[in-house]
Amino acid sequence: MRVLGVEGTAWCASAAVYETDDLQDPDAGSVTIHSDAYQPAEGGIHPREAAEHMRDAIPGVIRDALDSAAGPVDAVAFSRGPGLGPCLRIVATAARSLAQVLDVPLVGVNHMVAHLEVGRHYADFDAPVCLNASGANAHILGYHNGRYRVLGETMDTGVGNALDKFTRHLDWSHPGGPKVEEHAKRGEYVDLPYVVKGMDFSFSGIMSAAKDEVDDGTPVDDVCRGLEETIFGMLTEVAERALGLTGRDELVLGGGVGQNARLRGMLESMCEQRGAQFYAPDPRFLRDNAGMIAVLGAKMYDAGDTLPVAESAVDSDYRPDEVPVTWRDRETSVLQPAGAADVQGAEAVVSLGDTVTKHRRPKAYRHAALDSRLRRDRTVLEARLTSEARRVGVPTPVVFDVDVPESTIEFEHVGHADLRDALTETTVRETARHLARIHDAGFVHGDPTTRNARVATRRGTTERGSRDDATDDTRVYLIDFGLGYYTDDVEDYAMDIHVFQQSLAGTADDPDPLLDAAADAYREHGAADVLDQLGEILGRGRYRSPN
Repeated sequence: MRVLGVEGTAWCASAAVYETDDLQDPDAGSVTIHSDAYQPAEGGIHPREAAEHMRDAIPGVIRDALDSAAGPVDAVAFSRGPGLGPCLRIVATAARSLAQVLDVPLVGVNHMVAHLEVGRHYADFDAPVCLNASGANAHILGYHNGRYRVLGETMDTGVGNALDKFTRHLDWSHPGGPKVEEHAKRGEYVDLPYVVKGMDFSFSGIMSAAKDEVDDGTPVDDVCRGLEETIFGMLTEVAERALGLTGRDELVLGGGVGQNARLRGMLESMCEQRGAQFYAPDPRFLRDNAGMIAVLGAKMYDAGDTLPVAESAVDSDYRPDEVPVTWRDRETSVLQPAGAADVQGAEAVVSLGDTVTKHRRPKAYRHAALDSRLRRDRTVLEARLTSEARRVGVPTPVVFDVDVPESTIEFEHVGHADLRDALTETTVRETARHLARIHDAGFVHGDPTTRNARVATRRGTTERGSRDDATDDTRVYLIDFGLGYYTDDVEDYAMDIHVFQQSLAGTADDPDPLLDAAADAYREHGAADVLDQLGEILGRGRYRSPN
């Protein structure tokens, strides 16, 4: 099989040929990539200039790729999005024309899924979680029941764009990420805002604080070090949270920012500490390139997933969770068995017995000062908010003991299963009611995923006491308030609901009825403006083109 891939989402015109005798063997094929990158004279990427570059460069890279092929191609694959609309349209036009001239099928590829799939292919992993860290995007993907699910994502800007905004403040040329990496090697850690909400995150406050530090005279090298330790620490933490939520033990990295050695080192350290496998593709597959388009295009072509030209329109906001995954099995298994004596969570080891002991162990990947602060603050908040939730009528475990220096809490053992393993409309509704109640009390959970609620079912009887009238009484307990905090901001309450709904989409076989149940229950018991704000957040949490 021989597939030509064409890529051009924003800044780099690229074409590649993937040739293989065995799609299942990562060592059986070869990829030849030809790229021509756009380099702005100053500032960031200018959409009009990027499109002009794409128009001029695409014919040459396609010609070079075809000249390097050992024979005729069987299909033409191209990136349908996400990305800059004018650039995508130029690439799509070229791909359509070429497919028709060569009389071969056309394959439309999601750029972000290609980042994941090229890593999965060469790692030879079965079901990895993927961290995509690129210029315009940053998100966590997991595979479940025939779709890639967005488990977490940036709520404002992509990680590469965030770094570029900081370096433009310093009048450094594009791209800024490699320059931050070089300066960080000579710097000392500076404390900056650390913003993780479940598995979502935000970079805007960090960038503003970093600019202020520079303006106030903090050495640039130190600010760059603080940026790397903070931003990459956040990305590594949410990647670990995704592994904990899904029960997976494989992680792949995608996106151009993945070329940063400190980020790769953090992810590798995190995976080693929790016994997971980590894979970062060769740098040529991390930056925007047609090689990944060709590799995924070959898998899609082999599965019969091709496009009629009339249906091959591009989509600047093409989300990975919109892509039907036709080229792999619909597995839904969870690797970590329920009921294990010691459970490896996202940030702690939980020992189960007559009571539950939660120990936030030091994270080797994080800077020691940042790690110590986070473990201390989260231990205090978890103990305080767990008890506060009980006082306002939300079922939570009793806190028996707290050791702040050791970052350890002992709790009552509640429930027989995680919510993830007991998903029904009833349990989801009860969880949403609990969230409404704590929001009314002025605080958020911070990480209300299906792993952070416990379900208990007990056998009861009706008032008449007849055995035939026995009923099951289900109670849902909220646990793990370590990311919670006091707030009166409707945005924070809406983010709590958003995190809960993301976890439902990522773990349920049929999430739509559960999502409706959660929204209905919150609408009945919570403030109306929270769901209005949730709608605004959902419109914001998409993959935007760089600006």
